[in-house]
Amino acid sequence: MTFELTQLYVDHIQELIEKEDSAAIRSEMENLFAADITSLLSELETESAKFLVNQLNIETGAAILADMDRGERRDFLKAFTSEEISKFVNLFDSDDAVDLLNEQPIRVREEVIALLEDREQARFILDLLHYDEDVAGGLMQKELVKANENWTVNQCIEELRTQAEDVEKVYAVYVVDDFGKLLGILSLKRIVLAHKNTKIESLYDKDVIFVETYRPAEEVAELMRRYDLDALPVVNVQGKLLGRITIDDIVDVITDQASSDTLAMAGITGDVEEDDSIWQQTKARLPWLLVGMMGGILAAKFISFFEGDLKIIPAMAAFIPIIGSTGGNVGIQTSSIILQGLADKTGIDTTLGQRLIRMFAVAFINGLIISAIVFGFNMLIGNDLQLALVVSTALMSVVFLASFMGTLTPILLEKIGINPAVASGPFITTANDLIGYGVYFGLAHLLLKL
Repeated sequence: MTFELTQLYVDHIQELIEKEDSAAIRSEMENLFAADITSLLSELETESAKFLVNQLNIETGAAILADMDRGERRDFLKAFTSEEISKFVNLFDSDDAVDLLNEQPIRVREEVIALLEDREQARFILDLLHYDEDVAGGLMQKELVKANENWTVNQCIEELRTQAEDVEKVYAVYVVDDFGKLLGILSLKRIVLAHKNTKIESLYDKDVIFVETYRPAEEVAELMRRYDLDALPVVNVQGKLLGRITIDDIVDVITDQASSDTLAMAGITGDVEEDDSIWQQTKARLPWLLVGMMGGILAAKFISFFEGDLKIIPAMAAFIPIIGSTGGNVGIQTSSIILQGLADKTGIDTTLGQRLIRMFAVAFINGLIISAIVFGFNMLIGNDLQLALVVSTALMSVVFLASFMGTLTPILLEKIGINPAVASGPFITTANDLIGYGVYFGLAHLLLKL
């Protein structure tokens, strides 16, 4: 049954904590997954949350910490000593341990590593700490199962039993030579079905997909998505096997990237969530709101230049919102499709010329239909024929220009190394408002001879 966190349940657990009823707390937590307990802890004060975690076995506590949001975990662990943290880290995979330790002050980080009971784990962590978190080396975990090409199947199975004790999920066995260089991959099925004296060198698949430690996280994610991989071996520049990246780490990368792009498209900078402080949310949202406000001021000032035209033909004012909203919507639609194409690296890269031709074709069809509907509406309500032509022609032009802006801006931003997702928010909307009003009043002057 799906767990539903309610305020009534939170109050119930808080009451048990205040009574220090350890038995009742453990009984309640037995029916919950670690992720459910993590959600519960986020609703409790730090001291109450710590008391609850201390009532659970160390394995559950480690799973809870591994599942926590980074910022929330950093603040939560301030209530723990280095010795207490080390007990949890002992049970972490090396990549998750490094993520947790990178969130801590240097003193705490060094104390925890020194206190680790598993010295191999400590060595793994030290190996990983010097990699940036946004490259393959920073994503990989050192725990894996590997076999020498000269072993027999029987030797491989014995080693598999030994190595697998420290590996949570075994997807396959990586085959290496005497120098640790990655040669290929061997499925568990082939090991089970092969004769015990068969040499590994005759069984493994040499066509193995791997990634170097310096490859960006986005490239790793794309590689695993394209080839539908559960795990991806990581090598150094000499081809020596160093670790592996598992699908759960890549899901985090993809989720973070999608979240970041969505926020950027909405004009929100930085990593911000609903439960962040008022100041953090304000700081993340205000910059692009100011951009939008300045654009609105410019648009208002721009329209004021044509007050005389509006006095001559007041009906023109009624269509200003249509011009602005159409330009903004078309721009956002176009840029969203371009962003999708830029993110998908699996196909043949589309040239700028091809994108513009396709964009103009779509813009022509959309613009023609929208213009025809608005022209018919003007005729239906009895507006002047010339005004109907001005509005329809302006809409057609705005659709073309907004499509052009929505196509070109993300491509140019990517070329100069700026996240192209920011182009799909207030920037394009504001720019298209100004362009649309310019086209509208320019055509009015030309066709109506104002």
